[in-house]
Amino acid sequence: MRKLQSFLCCFILLSVGLCTNAEERVYAVSEFGLQANSKKNVGPALRKVIAKIRREYEAGDKIVLRFSAGRYDFYEAGADECEYYISNHDQSNPKKVGMALEDLSNFTLDGQGAEFVFHGRMIPLSLLRSSNCTLKDFSIDFENPHIAQVEIIENSPDNGITFKPASWVKYRINKDSVFENYGDGWQMQPGSGIAFEKKTKRLVYNTSDLNCPTKGVRETSSGSLNAPQWKDKRLIPGTVVAMRTGERPTPGIFLSHNKNVTLQKVKIHYAEGMGVLAQLCENITLDGFDVCLKGEQDPRYFTTQADATHFSGCKGVIVSKNGLYEGMMDDAINVHGTYLKVVKRQDDYTLVGRYMHNQAWGFDWGFPGDSVQFIRSETMEITGEANHIVSIRPYDKERVQGACEFSITFQKPVDPVIDEKEGFGIENLTWTPEVVFTNNVIRNNRARGSLFSTPRSTIVENNLFDHTSGTAILFCGDCNGWFETGACHNVLIRGNRFVNALTNMFQFTNAVISIYPVIPNLKDQQRYFHGGKEGGIIIENNEFETFDAPILYAKSVDGLIFRNNIIKKNFDYKPFHWNQSRFLLERVTNVKILED
Repeated sequence: MRKLQSFLCCFILLSVGLCTNAEERVYAVSEFGLQANSKKNVGPALRKVIAKIRREYEAGDKIVLRFSAGRYDFYEAGADECEYYISNHDQSNPKKVGMALEDLSNFTLDGQGAEFVFHGRMIPLSLLRSSNCTLKDFSIDFENPHIAQVEIIENSPDNGITFKPASWVKYRINKDSVFENYGDGWQMQPGSGIAFEKKTKRLVYNTSDLNCPTKGVRETSSGSLNAPQWKDKRLIPGTVVAMRTGERPTPGIFLSHNKNVTLQKVKIHYAEGMGVLAQLCENITLDGFDVCLKGEQDPRYFTTQADATHFSGCKGVIVSKNGLYEGMMDDAINVHGTYLKVVKRQDDYTLVGRYMHNQAWGFDWGFPGDSVQFIRSETMEITGEANHIVSIRPYDKERVQGACEFSITFQKPVDPVIDEKEGFGIENLTWTPEVVFTNNVIRNNRARGSLFSTPRSTIVENNLFDHTSGTAILFCGDCNGWFETGACHNVLIRGNRFVNALTNMFQFTNAVISIYPVIPNLKDQQRYFHGGKEGGIIIENNEFETFDAPILYAKSVDGLIFRNNIIKKNFDYKPFHWNQSRFLLERVTNVKILED
């Protein structure tokens, strides 16, 4: 006992000594000549500060990179060039990065209200292979966004649409007589758009994705532009249109291979992709993280080109709370993994799996020891036994970066039926997170409010979904097109308020809450995809305010409860949805619907 006590005393003294030697190193950027509101390119100088931090770091140190309030401008010149393969983004490389933070521990970036403004085409901030890091109290914006905002001035059945670009939009009519917006090192020919009501900044009812042909565009005597081939009677004068392309090269914040990361009081006003994209991270907390306009007087109507937040192949716990998500061109949050398609059976223990979506490849998919399962694409049914990875290596490349295919050897023999002749996917069960999405406001955005695809606990509580235009909450799963996993088994949707969802139609928008796995052959499915137990999905104590009929759509669910919810009908819009059933269920069992 005395020897044990002596050992513990020595251990405590050693621990105290280690803590005493650890330092908090504060690097105030003003001490390195970086002054707010200078209009100078701060990128090159900041690179030197970050390099100094990495040189001086010692194990156990706490590092603070501190800014002062004010504006800091970042340009492509002198920026880091990084080879990043980013899930659900265009895989163009190298990418310019304003602040490349890599291989850090116990690090805090404290903006103290700093406004980071970017020029050109860049990733504003990346954080890779780091642990116990906090990013807080700053905003991200671009001086000249890649979306061209215009206002409809006149709409003539004969002469087409006359529009006026917003004051900050740089544009020209190119040699092919097509409208083109441009900026530092980039140019666009937007062919689609999203229409917003001028006063409310909500999406215009029943317009969805617009076709915006500008071939033959010409300037008018008043300085506006007339597009004779652009004809759409729904776009009354005063309508604001965010004209865009499908490109999404860079998120606002890129997180990869991190553990224990917090984003606190961070605002993203624009990004040419997701607001934040996290892949292969463990434990992420967003607290007061906003993808939002700059207040009610902001002349812009849009924020990000795609999702506000997106989590691909993460694990641990994802917490998103107290956030505002508005004006984005896709979901407020999307949580999923990625199915690899089986393209070759090398032997009884080894398969070759391929990333299938053109925006999801080139990065790690799994690691030795990970748990996996196999799914038949046609019926979305689990096939064979769960298994574990023994080894995984890139198959079509020498390294993981840029690889599309992996040769994976498993612990146990793979069921003989699983090969490349039929459609099978491999799902990584280890890299799946719990999700807590609470006390957020989601409003005035394109497509959907939120999308969750994880087998672990998912809590969606006390949120306001206000004019999300499409479905407010979606549970999907698709091993056929998007190749995004997976089944949801433990879901609680409670205490949320839904206001006029479904003003527009987009993919998967069958009801306010849509449980919609992609199952090409539902009639031959023997097992159920979502749920799996009584109360696997619970929807309770929510309030639905709607002008149309559909509240809940569910497909292939075992264990669904809908209870103690309030449904209020209004007359804000004319009902138009094809689904006029309050509850539309396809192959659902163990269901309890208790209406108030």
